[in-house]
Amino acid sequence: MAIDYIIDYDCIPKQTIGTDGILQRLKARERAYTVIKLFRDHGDERPPSEMGFEFVRRTPEGEEETQVIVVQDLLDEAQALTPLEPHCAGCPANRTGQPFGCMGFVSYPISEQGESWLLDRLPVPDEPLVWLLLRQVVKEFEYDGASVREWRETANTFFEAADVKVRRLGEVKVDANQMFEILFGRRPYIIPKQAALLLLVLRVIERDLEADEIRALNPAPADALARYPITITDDETDDQTVRELKDFLRALYTAWALDVNLLIDA
Repeated sequence: MAIDYIIDYDCIPKQTIGTDGILQRLKARERAYTVIKLFRDHGDERPPSEMGFEFVRRTPEGEEETQVIVVQDLLDEAQALTPLEPHCAGCPANRTGQPFGCMGFVSYPISEQGESWLLDRLPVPDEPLVWLLLRQVVKEFEYDGASVREWRETANTFFEAADVKVRRLGEVKVDANQMFEILFGRRPYIIPKQAALLLLVLRVIERDLEADEIRALNPAPADALARYPITITDDETDDQTVRELKDFLRALYTAWALDVNLLIDA
């Protein structure tokens, strides 16, 4: 289980089998590779056509349905990706440099370190313009974390921690539920205007900007990558959630610079 995200940049692969089609096949291939490795690690050398596993899915009616999946069927389904992979070379949305590098995920459960890292990036009153923007967004759009609260009630499924981390920013108090609601909880995509705000609030780009400069972030200028370089770097102490959140914010930055939406499926 994961939060999936896609830079919604138009391309031949998306035109051919659709964004959902690509994502579905990538998941099928990853699931197949995982099962094959599990079999091999246990000394089982059967071909994928003789490997199977049970997959439980929830129907639109809320009922659970169990299916037996043959691994070879997943590999066959993913074959449609192969002829499309060359189109990813040189694509401006290909953030990773790998085929379909416009797509990524943040795995569940979210770690406590990941929640803390996200909250630690928020602005304080000493950064008045961006701090005021954060306060305004939380208040006007009534981000109270309610849409994420039920995720946390399922022990260790979506979040490692049962308790909600909170950070006080002067008169503003923001908790992790609110931040995940802002990023993932309410909408199927983040538009470039929202992305620009999030890049400032989460210090993905330097936020020591004047009001006119902040307004000029939407739309992103043609030289956005040079004028507003990304500030996020990797650290050897990062856990999986922090690494994946950093990749998500890098994708958000790329989508903003390209003036396209970042699609979200949480």
